[in-house]
Amino acid sequence: MKDEPGQILTLDEVAAYLKVGKRTVYRLAAAKKIPAFKVGGIWRFSRADIDGWIKQQSSGDQQQGGDDLLKGGRRS
Repeated sequence: MKDEPGQILTLDEVAAYLKVGKRTVYRLAAAKKIPAFKVGGIWRFSRADIDGWIKQQSSGDQQQGGDDLLKGGRRS
């Protein structure tokens, strides 16, 4: 993946970048646990926003539930 300023990623690209399944990324986006937006009904992600989200998750400022989905946990 090329690191360009303002780069927009697809769901598949984010899944590969985070090394998780596409379904996990979809669930995070739909639950508003990861920064995302839709274009014509298709999820898109800003690379800068994803990188910021990763830093937030690794700094311990994570919102309840977001990391559970990444670890394969299920929400009730």
